[in-house]
Amino acid sequence: MEVSLPLTFAAGLLWGAVAFTIVGALTAGLVLAERKVSARIQGRVGPMHTGPHGALQTIADMIKLVMKEDVRPARADATAFRLGPLLVAVPAVLSLAVIPFGAPLVMRDLNVGVLYFLAIPGVTVIGLLLAGWASYDNYSFLGGLRSSAQFISYEIPRSLTVVTVVMLAGSLSTVDVLEAQRSVPYVVLLPFSFFLYCVTSLAEINRLPFDMPEAESELVAGYHTEYSGFRWALFFLAEYAGFFAAAAFGAVLFLGGGSGPLLPPVVWLAVKTAVLLFIGMWIRFTLPRFRADQLMRLAWKVFLPASLVNLVLAALIMRAVGS
Repeated sequence: MEVSLPLTFAAGLLWGAVAFTIVGALTAGLVLAERKVSARIQGRVGPMHTGPHGALQTIADMIKLVMKEDVRPARADATAFRLGPLLVAVPAVLSLAVIPFGAPLVMRDLNVGVLYFLAIPGVTVIGLLLAGWASYDNYSFLGGLRSSAQFISYEIPRSLTVVTVVMLAGSLSTVDVLEAQRSVPYVVLLPFSFFLYCVTSLAEINRLPFDMPEAESELVAGYHTEYSGFRWALFFLAEYAGFFAAAAFGAVLFLGGGSGPLLPPVVWLAVKTAVLLFIGMWIRFTLPRFRADQLMRLAWKVFLPASLVNLVLAALIMRAVGS
């Protein structure tokens, strides 16, 4: 025990460093892609000067953030202020653990993998609320409160939507969900569930038009207003890691994951995930932001009843398929 415990701890640190490195590289690629997509949609020139066609712009931005001075408000709670970004970034990375990228490429095939994916981001909202409160700033605190209210509101219809997939698959394992879609992807049987999942996922990760916790036009960035340098970069990393995880998980739940002809499974999953990511970027640079009251009304008066009706429809489809 005295030998194995340090080795296990060292292996955990190594895997954590590898995971954060991969997610960091993925975030850099997504930021560059989003800048290019926004430039195309809005008819303007995106990053072009740093590297060929601006390919190294996000690398330069990462270096700049790491080199910036780490400052905090004088009256902020130092411990909670430092803990907030970690509680946001770590769950976003951990949520990728149960996504099957191919037959051998799944970090952990949990028998409750779907439940794990829905539950682990719940820690993120604690980090956002803690960061806003610890900053000793009214704008930050309001952003943290908005984040907790928004997450709880949209988590309910999102979970009810994912339940429809679990009902048809008969399992909470993400690998079993993939196996159940060998004949037909669930987007064919559950198109409304797919729509609800995509919209509520955008709301959970605070993407436009659902970015009220950040709302830079009125809250000056909300919960991370007082953060700078590497700690601010952790919030940025968490947003794009959550964006990628939601898209990849949606591809697994509704689009058959890596299933497809000719190409390897990991390539098919990457293509399907890229399509969902592009749609999310397209929505961001097309639709205006909701007001706070509109956002909450949409969750409780539209998406919650719609998800309950969708649950009943899924039960009827399940009965029809079973018979």
